[in-house]
Amino acid sequence: MKLVQFKTKTSDEARLGMLNNDVIVDITEIAPTTLEFIKRGAAAAHAAKNANAKTAFALDAVEYLPAVNPGKIIAIGRNYYDHAIEGGDEPPKSPLMFTKFLNSLNAHNANVTLHAISEKIDFEAELAVVIGKKASKVSEADALDYVFGYSCLNDVSARDLQFADGQWVRGKGLDGFCPLGPAIVTKDEIADPQALKIEGVLNGQVMQSSNTNKMIFNVAYLIHYITQAITLEPGDVIATGTPEGVGVFRNPPVLLKDGDVFEVVIENIGTLRNSFVSAQ
Repeated sequence: MKLVQFKTKTSDEARLGMLNNDVIVDITEIAPTTLEFIKRGAAAAHAAKNANAKTAFALDAVEYLPAVNPGKIIAIGRNYYDHAIEGGDEPPKSPLMFTKFLNSLNAHNANVTLHAISEKIDFEAELAVVIGKKASKVSEADALDYVFGYSCLNDVSARDLQFADGQWVRGKGLDGFCPLGPAIVTKDEIADPQALKIEGVLNGQVMQSSNTNKMIFNVAYLIHYITQAITLEPGDVIATGTPEGVGVFRNPPVLLKDGDVFEVVIENIGTLRNSFVSAQ
């Protein structure tokens, strides 16, 4: 199942849909939001699978919203060996955690503002994990039982702020710097989250190409590690890190500019597309 939050082009009312090939079937009557759908559990899933398509929308007839509205977004830095190396760093001995605040949430097909406070804005294609139930001090063996689904995420980064601050929260947390979507794919459709091709594509050119099997710390370990200290709640998002090929470490650097289009493409999950526009 692929869940989409959206609104129609004639109404500002947020709706929940189920992506079915080239249409979005409206299931707002079952649950008004992705988060509420997650909380309603098996009953909502059963109802959605048996729903009559009373109302369906063409993909170009809707405006996407962020795929979920989480309570928190926990991100992991340098979680692919080759990405750590391209930045001149040793691979971390334990997960490097930071947070992206909720103001950074953005949607598929939405514009991302190139804020004037930064001159070095970069892209990062990432697999997002969406939590399905409260998780505290879970074992690695049981960790995937706490997953609701997966999505695409772009950890947009203001590199000059990130590197100057000595920590990453401001550089990663600017308004709109966390596009998420277009859909959440429920975990039953993903046999192995560590066997997914992941790409970052800038203006049609593949910049990042890897596989989630190259993560230093896999999804199960990340959930285990995080929940030893921080309780995860339904709808919370983990951004699992980006592979090599980001713009800042290229020679010469390739940084985002007005008019650029960046896509996060993950096997069996989908394509998250955003345009970048100057603050003016």
